[in-house]
Amino acid sequence: MANTPKGRRTEAAFLEAARKVFAEKGYFNTKISDIAEAAGRSAGSFYNYYDNKEELLEALLGQFSSEVQGTTARLHHKGDPYENIVEAVRAYWSGYRKYLPEMIGVFQMSMTDPEYALKWRRNRAAGVRSIVDGIVRARSEGYDPGLDTEVLASALVSTLESFCWVWMVGGGDEGVPAPDDETAIRTLAAIWYRTVFFTAPDDAPDGNGRQRQTAQPALHAATPARVS
Repeated sequence: MANTPKGRRTEAAFLEAARKVFAEKGYFNTKISDIAEAAGRSAGSFYNYYDNKEELLEALLGQFSSEVQGTTARLHHKGDPYENIVEAVRAYWSGYRKYLPEMIGVFQMSMTDPEYALKWRRNRAAGVRSIVDGIVRARSEGYDPGLDTEVLASALVSTLESFCWVWMVGGGDEGVPAPDDETAIRTLAAIWYRTVFFTAPDDAPDGNGRQRQTAQPALHAATPARVS
């Protein structure tokens, strides 16, 4: 039914209603009847589009991922690498805030439902792959942080997720002034940029704590002045 104009409008109404009710009541406290009422549709019509509330949450997660990945894809191979990273982080930070009730729901579901946790990991994998692509491009330009590419990408995605969660959901860190959006975005971007666009010294330990076996010449400055 979603393939017809009326069906697409109805599905969009359910998605927007769910976002509104999740924000007001929280994911676990929201009932399908609440979503249907907010959408101005019958509870029965909900099941023409989704089998359950979890499936609807997954659709909203897909919207968040599509928005972030769409921005990242447009930035690849364009302009200054640092500014590209800033804009990628900005898209993630802004999207996380926009979809905050859904992100809380996703986190809660992934902690309680093994099947949903697997779906979340598969969704997250797209972000990891995107960063892997960026690391590979940086290495082709002569940068080498001396770390495993996939593990580094996973660590960077985890940094983004955790920092967003701490400041948007967890109330921040005690004794640390809350950063404004631009400070948060630039800080995360600097961590990402300085880690990837960097060549480790010959005696620097690798990800296993061992001295690098295949040293690369330090072709570039570790901390460009523009990021400081």
